[in-house]
Amino acid sequence: MRTRVARLYEKGDLRIETAAVAAPGPGEVLLKMAAAGICGSDLHYYQDGGFGPVRVREPIIPGHEASGTVSQTGEGVDLKAGTLVAVNPSQPCGHCEYCEKNMPIHCLEMRFMGSAMRLPHEQGMFREWLVVPAKQCFAVGAATTAAEAACSEPLSVCLHAASRAGEITGKRVLVTGAGPIGALMVAVVSYHGASEIVVTDLADAALDRANAMGASRTINVSKNAQALAEYEAGKGYFDLVFECSAAAPAIRGAIAAIRPRGTIVQVGVTGDVPIPLNAIVGKELQLHGTQRFHEEFGTAVELISSRKIDVRPIISHCLPLAEATAAFTLASDRAAACKVQLTF
Repeated sequence: MRTRVARLYEKGDLRIETAAVAAPGPGEVLLKMAAAGICGSDLHYYQDGGFGPVRVREPIIPGHEASGTVSQTGEGVDLKAGTLVAVNPSQPCGHCEYCEKNMPIHCLEMRFMGSAMRLPHEQGMFREWLVVPAKQCFAVGAATTAAEAACSEPLSVCLHAASRAGEITGKRVLVTGAGPIGALMVAVVSYHGASEIVVTDLADAALDRANAMGASRTINVSKNAQALAEYEAGKGYFDLVFECSAAAPAIRGAIAAIRPRGTIVQVGVTGDVPIPLNAIVGKELQLHGTQRFHEEFGTAVELISSRKIDVRPIISHCLPLAEATAAFTLASDRAAACKVQLTF
C-alpha cells in the first residue's frame, strides 16, 4: 500500500510524493488521515529552512497537529474501525532521566512527529495514511469534527503554558500576539476564570478572532503604539502575561505593563531577542518558559469534544493535500488566515 505525502526538501521546496505504508503491528493502528493543521514551526521550516538552531537537514514530512479515522488495528488494540481520533505527536522514551522524574516533556530521546530537531528527522502527519501507536490516539466526541480534533495539539500547548503560570482565576491577563496559539491562549485563560483579558496584535483579523475566543479588549499596536501605556501606571497593571509573539517590542511592552512580582509565560519562540533585564530584576518578575505538553493532550481532547473550549473560530481555511504549497502560502498571510488545515 502507498500513500500520498507532502515532503519538504529545503526552504520553499515542498513536493507531493508517494511513500509506502506498512500494515499496523501489535499495539498500532492504521489511520486514514482526516485533517492536519499547519503550525508556526511548519511555516518556519518552509519559509526559512528552520528556526533557531533547528534546521531541515534532510527531506521531512511536516505536520504534528492532526486527526484521522481508524481503518485497521494491530493485535492488542481496543479502538474500533471508524473511530475519529486526535493524534498525539509526542513520543517520550519513558526511561531516561527526565522521564523517570515525571518530566517527559524534556525526554532525552524524545521523538516528536514532524520535528527536525533529531537526525534522522521525525516524519510527520501531512499524509493520507499513517501507522501510529494506538496509545497516541485519543477518541473524540461524536459531534466533534475532524478539523476541531486536529486542534487538540495546539490547545495542549496552551493548556501546558497555563499550568506554568500558577493561579489564573480572577487575574488580569495580557496576551501578546493573536495568531492561532495566542487565540487559543485567550480561550484557555477565559476557561480558567481570568477576570480581564487584553490582547495585542498587529492585525485586525487576528484580533477579531481573539474577541471570538473571549478577549475583554483588543488593541492593534500597529495603529496605536502607545495604547498599552495606560497600563504602565503604578508600576504596571497585569498580573499575568502570556507572550505569544516572540517579538521584541511586544516583550518590552509586556514587561512595562505587568505589575511587580507578576508572571510572564513566554510561549512564542524565535532566535535571540534582547530583553530589559533591569526591569525584570527591578519588578521582581517571574519569567517562565513553556514548551509542548504531556498529560494536557487528553484534557485538550475532552475540552474540544465537550466544546467547553470552542476552537472553531480559529479554523479559517481547509485545503486538500494536493494544494499543500498554496496552503502554506495562505498560512503565511496573517491578514487572511489563522489556522490553515490540510484535508485528506
